[in-house]
Amino acid sequence: MAPEAKKEIDPAERELCALMQGYLDGRLEAFDGVYAALSGRIRGYLLSQCRDAARADDLLQETFLQMHRSRRTYEPGRPVTPWVFAIARHVYLMHRRSAGRRLRFEDTLAADARSNDVAHDAVRALADTDEVRRALREVPADQRDALLLHHVEGWSFAEIAAKLGIRVNAAKTRAFRGMKKMRDQLKGSQG
Repeated sequence: MAPEAKKEIDPAERELCALMQGYLDGRLEAFDGVYAALSGRIRGYLLSQCRDAARADDLLQETFLQMHRSRRTYEPGRPVTPWVFAIARHVYLMHRRSAGRRLRFEDTLAADARSNDVAHDAVRALADTDEVRRALREVPADQRDALLLHHVEGWSFAEIAAKLGIRVNAAKTRAFRGMKKMRDQLKGSQG
């Protein structure tokens, strides 16, 4: 019986592993090597997902930023390419989710305006940044933080909960109540 066989890593991946180890050890030129080796392939993947070259470039930069932030989760000796592609996939999915959330938020505001039979000028006033800022000032700070992190920054409720040191349900509740309070303020300033 043959001894336990380890899956052989190809030479290019072995070189990436060495570069990644150098990057973990603090050598910035090693990051440049990882970027040079993977950026074209990652960009191609992102472009195939979003079909927008400018968006793919933005997501590529976000992928490498997230790689930097998550570098301590990399297990030395393991293949680098699948790890970075997983980060790229996560970045793309987070982009899609936040874009969908923004569209739903805008649709909700538009539906509220239509359902209240608000005049066209009033809808413009609703979008006025000064009015929104005034309404946000009336939202309690804990609710405002959750609202802004979720609806503006695109954070998940789990991320908000971790940042604020609260439970996920509390983060959802704060964001929901903050949004309701802001809508009420905006409706009150219109009427």
